[in-house]
Amino acid sequence: MSEGNGVIMKKSLLSRFIFCYLALILAIFILMNTLGMRILENRLKDDAFDQLYKEADLIRSEYITNFYDNRLTLEDFTKQLRSIDTYLDIRVWIVNSYGTIISDSAYISNAISLNLNELNPAFLEKQYSEYTVFTGILNGPVLSVIQPISYDYQIRGYIVLHRSLETIKNDAIYYMDIINICLLIFSPLLLVIFLYIFFITSRPMKQLMKAAIEYSLGNYKYNLSIKGPREYQDLGAALSYMASEINKLDDYQKRFIANISHDFRSPLTSIKGYAEAILDGTIPYEMQDKYLNIIRFETERLNKLTSSLLELNSFENSGAFLDIVTFDINYIIKKTAESFDGICMDKKITLNLLFSEKETLVDADMGKIQQVLYNLIDNAIKFSQANSEIKVTSEEKGDKVFISVKDNGIGIPREAIKKIWDRFYKTDSSRGKDKIGTGLGLSIAKEIIQAHNENINVISTEGVGTEFTFTLTKSS
Repeated sequence: MSEGNGVIMKKSLLSRFIFCYLALILAIFILMNTLGMRILENRLKDDAFDQLYKEADLIRSEYITNFYDNRLTLEDFTKQLRSIDTYLDIRVWIVNSYGTIISDSAYISNAISLNLNELNPAFLEKQYSEYTVFTGILNGPVLSVIQPISYDYQIRGYIVLHRSLETIKNDAIYYMDIINICLLIFSPLLLVIFLYIFFITSRPMKQLMKAAIEYSLGNYKYNLSIKGPREYQDLGAALSYMASEINKLDDYQKRFIANISHDFRSPLTSIKGYAEAILDGTIPYEMQDKYLNIIRFETERLNKLTSSLLELNSFENSGAFLDIVTFDINYIIKKTAESFDGICMDKKITLNLLFSEKETLVDADMGKIQQVLYNLIDNAIKFSQANSEIKVTSEEKGDKVFISVKDNGIGIPREAIKKIWDRFYKTDSSRGKDKIGTGLGLSIAKEIIQAHNENINVISTEGVGTEFTFTLTKSS
């Protein structure tokens, strides 16, 4: 199926690329031959007007004075004008003050002796005309420039220059044909570029699709390696990372189910067994109180496990709602330590409280910080030997307060240091030494401290001891 999907994807992409290529070529061709043609004609008109004005100034400066001073005959003057007509394709009229054409550079359809005022009285009053028509005199519409001739401070006549609009249009068509030929030559190169883009796009896409299908089938270890544009490599890396995280989550869920099944099954088995033994009379009446106490203990253990799970779930789903108040952390440490007096006395463990200041005020959620202290001290007691000491300290450093719980117990194996924050994680020593722990205490402690935007760390040496340290913000 994945191979078929890849073929479909390839065909779809290829057809789209070909469609885009043809659409682009067609759009460029239409745009150039409509809007581009109009812009080109307007530009050629502007250039033609500039040329007509320059030629008019040249005729006025080079020939007009000599003509009116009788140093240049009308015949010679006309010859000069015909040279301009021949080489520049500009028709020139010299018109006297009465509007009569006295010189015409054209050989055919010569307009000499025609009076422009009779044909169009307003024509000589203009400086230029973008569309001049004199039927029978001019070969079609022309651009015209009219320049008055001033001699001895009098208007003696006019220089009139024409440029055929048909010529300008033909020039525009000529230039546009050249552009179209260039487009025709450029089209294969553009096709090569489009095909290159297609191949560097379709191959990574096919690899990404293959990887997505493998991951959807649960093969999270599928190796995705993409060579190509940086963007596809980044996308592939993100997809691989997502798969690895899902794989971790999948493994975590399996461990979660296994651990919670174990932690629930053990007390439930005890409760069920002792309850049935009491009911069927296996346990004599005088011994029932003992086993009822065991049932109550196991029930409390299940209740504690359920409460811990619910608390962790509240952190994960909506974060912890913190009731930040100012309180003396040293007082909370003392009160929490007092709750362990009985178990410490039984195990002959000394809780040594050391404070850098008599009173250390912090801003935090007092109830949750007390829970962190309870979990850390409880953890230290579980892994401490008889006749040992546990130190609980608080020390101010700048705007922070460092609280430490240090034991001289069995320590944590190096390979287990990073795992102790995982839910339900218990070292082998823990399972052999303490079967009633939930494996959630350190997870809860870390969630609470992180909710305060603070840090909690551990230093441990196997066979020497463990020290947990967390920070709180000192009250200002």
